[in-house]
Amino acid sequence: MIYGIGTDICDIRRIRETFERRGVRFAEKVLGPHELTVFHDRYQRVPARGIAYLATRFSAKEAFSKAIGMGMRMPMTWRDCEVVKAPSGKPGLRLHNALATWFEAKGLTAHVTVTDETDYAAAFVVVETRE
Repeated sequence: MIYGIGTDICDIRRIRETFERRGVRFAEKVLGPHELTVFHDRYQRVPARGIAYLATRFSAKEAFSKAIGMGMRMPMTWRDCEVVKAPSGKPGLRLHNALATWFEAKGLTAHVTVTDETDYAAAFVVVETRE
């Protein structure tokens, strides 16, 4: 049964401008540990790819917060929700700390997809009950 659905679209130019103003602190606020590693690797090779990666993760976390009906308030935090890839390339969510505990206690599971184009990143999340 569907618990919630969330979608978000993000202007990559706005993410780039914020990153230029705030620097790596912005990425450290939004990205979890695994995501930060991927971000730094992509940004070093091609800065535009790093910024697009940051934007897709920002969008996915916004969509997830909408799907669980909380917005950005506890236990939902930026860093405790990570978008990870399966070996097949399929995106998934890895939750940490209080968010993971809350999610598991509710018996929920999530599906996520992300995409980006030149100026925009978008994400769609469906959260279901496991019963």
